[in-house]
Amino acid sequence: PANLSTPTSESAAVSELIVAPEPTAVKLEQAVEQAVLSSSSARRQQFAPLISAAAEKYGLDPKLIEAVVRTESNFNAQAVSPVGAQGLMQLMPGTAADLGVKDPFNPQENVEAGSRYLKQLMERYDGDAKLALAAYNWGMGNLERHPERMPEETVNYVAKITGLMNNSA
Repeated sequence: PANLSTPTSESAAVSELIVAPEPTAVKLEQAVEQAVLSSSSARRQQFAPLISAAAEKYGLDPKLIEAVVRTESNFNAQAVSPVGAQGLMQLMPGTAADLGVKDPFNPQENVEAGSRYLKQLMERYDGDAKLALAAYNWGMGNLERHPERMPEETVNYVAKITGLMNNSA
C-alpha cells in the first residue's frame, strides 16, 4: 500500500503543475519588462542632448546628471513623487521656484535648473559628489544639521547614483 504521508512522484508532479506559473504569463511579464526597458532607453536617448548641454554649461560629469535623472524619474518628464517633486530631476516646487523654473515638466528647464542646483551643491561641499547628492536628496538643511542621522533612503540614493555613474559607458 502507498504511504499517505509521503507524496508519490505523481502527486509531486501535480503539485508542481499547480504552482508553476503559466508560460503565457511569464512571456507576458517578460514582454512588459522589455517594453519598459526599451521605453526608458528611448527616453534616455531623447534627453541625452539636454543632459550633455547642461553638463557642459555647469562643468558637471554628464554621467552624474544622467544617473540623477534615471534615479529620480527614470527619464519620465511628467513624473511627480508622493511628496510633490516634479519632472526629470524631481525638483521640489520651492526649489524650482528658487531656481526660476516656470514649468518643472519642461525637460529643458528641469534639467537646466536641476543641473545648476547640483553644481551649487558641488561647490558648497567642495566637490564632494556624495555630500552633494545627499543634500540633493535629503536637503541641505537636514544634511548640515544632522549628518549623523542620514536616512537609509538617502544612503541608498547616493550609492545607487555612484553605482550608475561607475557602470555607465
